[in-house]
Amino acid sequence: QVQLVESGGGLVQPGGSLRLSCVASGTIFIWNRMAWYRQAPGKQRELVASNTSGGATTYADSAKGRFTISRDNAKNTMYLQMNSLKPEETAVYSCYAAVNNWRAYWGQGTQVTVSS
Repeated sequence: QVQLVESGGGLVQPGGSLRLSCVASGTIFIWNRMAWYRQAPGKQRELVASNTSGGATTYADSAKGRFTISRDNAKNTMYLQMNSLKPEETAVYSCYAAVNNWRAYWGQGTQVTVSS
């Protein structure tokens, strides 16, 4: 069994930066896919960034050039670096991991609020 725990959310001013972390506990032999999603109040959850074991990395159009998804295998931790944040990006951000032959897990979510 794998558990995901996010951290790094909070309040940031427009134009600021945050780095979200997602620590995976448990035994992981292979990362099939990792991703970050967000859900704003009253809106559907949307994909922010994703990376598969084959090397394909995708970003939401709104995140391209400002967000970076990465992972430290030694720490079993994935990250989302977010720069030049905008108020409309206020949302609960959740990490997702498919590991060990595509078993899927979700984190509990962390609140990101972009406001002056």
